[in-house]
Amino acid sequence: ATTYPVYLFTTAVTEGVEGVEVELVVNQQTSCLHDYTLTVNDMKVLERADVIVLNGAGLEDFMADALSASDATVIDCSQGLDLLPAAGHEGHDHDTEYDPHIWMDPTYVQGMLATIATGLSQLVYGDDWASHGEFHTGQLVAKDQLEQARQQWADQLASLSGAELITFHDGFQYFAQAFGLDLLKSIEEEEGSEASAADIKEIIGLIQQHDIPAIFTEVNGSDATANAIARETGVEVCTLDMIMSGEGRGIQPYLDAMQANIDTIADALGGK
Repeated sequence: ATTYPVYLFTTAVTEGVEGVEVELVVNQQTSCLHDYTLTVNDMKVLERADVIVLNGAGLEDFMADALSASDATVIDCSQGLDLLPAAGHEGHDHDTEYDPHIWMDPTYVQGMLATIATGLSQLVYGDDWASHGEFHTGQLVAKDQLEQARQQWADQLASLSGAELITFHDGFQYFAQAFGLDLLKSIEEEEGSEASAADIKEIIGLIQQHDIPAIFTEVNGSDATANAIARETGVEVCTLDMIMSGEGRGIQPYLDAMQANIDTIADALGGK
């Protein structure tokens, strides 16, 4: 599994299935994969894989050469999903057509789980895959847990429908869409650089125009500009989690991280 979210979903699908070992490729604290470079250890994981489950939608462009050299079956979790166009890539020197942060919408995660289960079943059983349900057992258990949580999260944020978000990571477009939030501005600072003066001026203007009480940075991401803006405007700086790293396996760590994000937004914006 290329990334931590994909690892969680794959381990959920394969829970209780004998003869399956799931390994995580990018296994370190990280916020953004735009400039990630595969380590020797990462390469070894890819080389011994029979199946590579990837997020897709361009997220793994950094490992394109390694993937092309592998004979492993590839399962692309973005297949069949309604992808949003890329947005908020200020400062990046690459051109990504679609926003790859699909796991931040729990409804999309349900599609990812189904794609993993079907892909593994077809690999193992070929044309007879539909009559074998062990991978789909784990998928359906995770789907039920996810749907219960999604409904709870939607209820928790229902009173904030249309609330404006300013984020210092470009990965919250699907999240905002899922819960009826208005993503006014997203900007991601590359390591060693900060937002431009024009971006800072725009964000300060949006905060003042919309009377925004809080702005949001990302776990493991830069918060220098956000803190500077907070000193200028008095807004609160809160932290959200893109779930790019963590502990554990199965669907529960994802549910816990998303619940923390929902709580953070409800607390930060609920008192407006």
